[in-house]
Amino acid sequence: MQFNENAELDTSQVTDQRGVGGRVALGGGGLGIVGLILYFVLSQLGVPAQLPSGSGFGDVGQNEQVGSEAIGQKCRTGADANREADCRAVAFINSIQAYWTDQFARSGRTYQAAQTNFFSGGVQTRCGNATSAVGPFYCPADGQVYIDLGFFQEMQQKFGATGGPFVEAYILAHEYGHHIQNQLGTSDRVSSRSGPTSDSVRLELQADCYAGAWANHAQSVPTASGQPLITNVTQDDVNAALDAAARIGDDFIQGELGGGRIDTTQFTHGTSAQRQKWYTLGFETGDPARCNTFDTNDLG
Repeated sequence: MQFNENAELDTSQVTDQRGVGGRVALGGGGLGIVGLILYFVLSQLGVPAQLPSGSGFGDVGQNEQVGSEAIGQKCRTGADANREADCRAVAFINSIQAYWTDQFARSGRTYQAAQTNFFSGGVQTRCGNATSAVGPFYCPADGQVYIDLGFFQEMQQKFGATGGPFVEAYILAHEYGHHIQNQLGTSDRVSSRSGPTSDSVRLELQADCYAGAWANHAQSVPTASGQPLITNVTQDDVNAALDAAARIGDDFIQGELGGGRIDTTQFTHGTSAQRQKWYTLGFETGDPARCNTFDTNDLG
């Protein structure tokens, strides 16, 4: 895939905190029910979960601050997104939010944009403090997405994922799926936190489906200037996203990274097959209304 080189980027949707604050302890109320697959699943299984800081995205050091002003100067157009990995993340965020703005408008609703925070090492949120070990996450309390961009490299190194731009798009679109759930009140339906048919699993699979729905429309979503931002999405791109979905299934993580014992009572995100199924449903239909994981007995 590529970005339209003349399309404008909107860096106001991103706050760049990389190199600020250092590592902090997980605490302060935790991070709720979403986005904790790396920390909680792996820590339950006794597997260390630690991510590099800024690796692969400009090599931001622990005491080096990038800053939102700097990324605003750096990431102006699709041409920048084609060259620079952090600008690519900005472009995906722009496209995902433009898609949901349009979807909400079609149903007579107003989409409330969410800020994405790039950080390295640790970050403070209204859901509490978090280290990079939690992976990308969405905080319902402040309605914002948080990501250490080094996670994309970790997907390849630790999880063995194929990698590539559309994997990054899938992960970001998944987190924004949680933002949609928060706005629609779906997150409030979660009462059971673990198990193969738990509400937590249903929430995560729905976020995967929402990510697929955006991917279906990725080549037609315009920027503020009216030009499509993303071009040339190939089947290889989609396959890479599906590969990533499989690598973060509960059964894969427990079986491959947790010593081989699979305990379905600890499932919080769904199996690899389920994650692929629901992403594919969203991608093939392009219809978020088909992503109702809460009213079905067949999760896959």
